[in-house]
Order: sequence, then structure tokens, then C-alpha cells
Amino acid sequence: MTSEPAAPRSSECEAWGKRPTPTPEIPFLEGPGGRGSELLRTLRIAAEFVRGFRGLHFVGPCVTVFGSARFAADHPAYALAREMGRRLARAGFTVMTGGGPGIMEAANRGAKEAGGRSLGCNILLPKEQQPNPYLDRFLTFRHFFVRKVMLVKYSYAFVVLPGGFGTLDELFEAATLIQTGKIQDFPVVLMGTEYWQPLRALCEQMVAQGTIDRADFARLTLTDSPDEAMGVIDAMAVRRFGLVRAPRKGRWWLGERALGS
Repeated sequence: MTSEPAAPRSSECEAWGKRPTPTPEIPFLEGPGGRGSELLRTLRIAAEFVRGFRGLHFVGPCVTVFGSARFAADHPAYALAREMGRRLARAGFTVMTGGGPGIMEAANRGAKEAGGRSLGCNILLPKEQQPNPYLDRFLTFRHFFVRKVMLVKYSYAFVVLPGGFGTLDELFEAATLIQTGKIQDFPVVLMGTEYWQPLRALCEQMVAQGTIDRADFARLTLTDSPDEAMGVIDAMAVRRFGLVRAPRKGRWWLGERALGS
């Protein structure tokens, strides 16, 4: 009987996502640079996109799970994410996360325990980041906007558990893309109704003030039930869009690999 990898310590979880020193991206966001440097940066960004596309092309239909990196394995949200990872894997989805500890680890862990496929898309920071031990494939990106494209591009649904600024950023990125018709009306499921109650109240206020439509708010499903969450995903992502879970095959002469190979 083999032992499972230990969950990260709380100090490790707190370090995930921290930025102790300046990064090379700071000059990029400080205004115009030299023409040559801007061209080289554009080419590096394009190469980062291509690397992501190649690495994720054959992963199968995904569901992306967002949530805090700071929750230890004894937190209720960790247990909920782990159960959702299991359910999604049993339904035939590849579970995609940011690849770190906390909620991300829990969802990837559940997927692996159910014999499913598990992915992580990390963001490169000055302090070395270690992937959680439940990943079939782990990609690291330098730019947040490239990483967010990858987390959205391959997913048929988004499951959002309690989290901080990064989780809110990812949640509203997906919601805005759906609202503006940039992506299909894929399900967005927020799990942990007590935690998200202030957000529900804020959205109700936004509807009352006319800054969003009632239909925009209605696109968000708030629940504590994995059964309800999976029912929404099945109805909106599988049956509505005729989702087929047949994996694509790579071309060996292009160096393409299916997930797990």
C-alpha cells in the first residue's frame, strides 16, 4: 500500500503567487519601449502562445477549476474541490487548474483518484513554484494573459471555489467573455454559497442599478451540491453543445503527444 504525497504546508501555500522581487514584465507594462525590444517581446509572447497550443491541443475536453492556493487539505473547500475533481473525471472531462496547492491541488487530486486526466497551467514568478503531485502535464507561462487564454480556450465549463484576487480575476474574465459573446455560453458554477453571498448581493445591486442585465447574473450558478453542479455542466456543456469526448491523435512527426503519453 503506497502512501499519498503530503499536502503542502500552510507556509508553502501562502508563498504561492507572491512576488518577492521585480519581474522582467514590469518594463513591458510601463509604457512604450524601443522598437526592437517591442518586436522581440512580441515574438516571445507569440512563441509562448504556440507552446501552450501545442502542449494542450490533445488534452480532450476540459473543465477548469479556480480557487485559492491557501487552503490546506483539512479545509472544507479542499474536500469540495477534490470531490468535484472526481466527478468531472468520471464524466470524461480533463480537469484543468493553475497547477498549484490548495483548491488547485484538490481538484487535480480528485481527478487522479478517479483515474482521470489532470492538467496544470502555472504562472512563472521569481520564487520557484512547485507543481502539485497530481498532474499528468504541467505548463508554465510567463504572462498572465497567455495563461488565462489557455485556462479558457480548452474548457467547456468553469467551477469556481472560494479564492482571492486571482480567483475573482479568472471568474470575471470568463463571465465577461460569455457576456460579450466572445465565447459560448458555457456554465460557470460557483461553489460555496456562504462565501459567495456578498458577491451575490453585489450582483443583485448591479442588476438594480442597470450595470448588468438579469440574464448576465443568471448565467452564474451558486451551489454547495456536487450533484447540482454536475447536472448544470451536463445540461449546458454536454447535451447543449453535443460534446464528444473522443481524444484527438497527435502526429508523431510533429512531436505531438497525447496527454499521459
